[in-house]
Amino acid sequence: MGEARHVCDVLIVGAGPAGLAAAFRAAQSGLRVTVVDDNPAVGGQIWRGEQAKPSSREAQAWFERIRSVEIQLISGARVFEHPWARTLRAETPDGVCELSYTSLVLATGARERFLPFPGWTLPNVMGAGGLQALVKTGLPIEGKRVVIAGSGPLLLAVGAYLRGRGADVLLIAEQASSVQLVRFIAGSIGKMSQALSLKRQLRGVRYLNGCWVVKAHGEDKLESATLFRGGKHWQVPCDYLACGFHLVPNVELAELLGCVVENGCVRVDELQQTTVPQVYSAGEATGIGGLELSLIEGEIAGLAASGKSARQLFSVREKHRRFAALLNQTFALREELKELAEPETIVCRCEDVTFARLREHNSWRAAKLQTRCGMGPCQGRVCGGAVEFLFGWRAESVRPPVLPVRVESLVRGSD
Repeated sequence: MGEARHVCDVLIVGAGPAGLAAAFRAAQSGLRVTVVDDNPAVGGQIWRGEQAKPSSREAQAWFERIRSVEIQLISGARVFEHPWARTLRAETPDGVCELSYTSLVLATGARERFLPFPGWTLPNVMGAGGLQALVKTGLPIEGKRVVIAGSGPLLLAVGAYLRGRGADVLLIAEQASSVQLVRFIAGSIGKMSQALSLKRQLRGVRYLNGCWVVKAHGEDKLESATLFRGGKHWQVPCDYLACGFHLVPNVELAELLGCVVENGCVRVDELQQTTVPQVYSAGEATGIGGLELSLIEGEIAGLAASGKSARQLFSVREKHRRFAALLNQTFALREELKELAEPETIVCRCEDVTFARLREHNSWRAAKLQTRCGMGPCQGRVCGGAVEFLFGWRAESVRPPVLPVRVESLVRGSD
């Protein structure tokens, strides 16, 4: 296994909607455009595995655009290091690839936020998007009883997808209140066609607002889940419990590059440029805003990275930003969810750190020194969102490698 070197004008990290939109716009300028992604195919979480058979007209249109221009894709590549200016290093199945660029677009997306509760580490308790991804890659779900719980529009999308694959979706538990949801519906009339489509696909499935899971039960794997709503608890037998408490932006690579991160999001200017010159960011890494905002931000970043004007797209972006603000206000997590974890509930799954041990400390830095919380293979990607919500802690530093890689890859970089 060796080290390859690749040079391009515009390098894009992330092949989800924002990355694809950026790649298309940059490639239209005739520049050498390269997209790297750690998945085997483009599409990100939302369009995963849909190149051959898109699930929507929008996805089909964007895949056609991508095919119409010249873009080099390096798939299965995990960017883990920024050794020097305008260079990244990525681990691939064939070794390490050194990526040199003039302009860089970070479209690293977001991940689900997980909150600890008794039983959340049982087999078959997983993220809502995680279960959807597994089904997309072949996990049999037909006839399986599924409870979906947490917060955000992703719950509905996952429910509709799983039901379309034959799952018996028993109920969807949304922690947001009915008042919040009514305001959200009133403020998002332009999105009603999507909502109505999901509602039709979920006809007969109970959707309970102001409801959340408090415990998962089982011996060797999940057997049932206890839910809470309006002062009442009840238990639901199920085969899968899919939980996702909205999303957390992936900002680790941006922080490694020296980009300023504010309120958990990469700070960008009107051209989507970060605080580091010629480094742009688009999509969920700059704030959770949904598909349309990710696409328009990607287009602006791609145009700006290739030296083209993007001002004609600013008004469209502003409209989608207003919706994003409403989205995040609606699905803000309620304080009661901080009471789910019991003293012996594991928070950091990599290092088996319990809630009681973390509660003894006043910062993530102190907790890491004493408990190794956030120092396991996921490097805080699972427990990080939880401790931020539970204790208000955020990571104080990011060091390479930002993702787990082979020791051989690190050794090669020091040669």
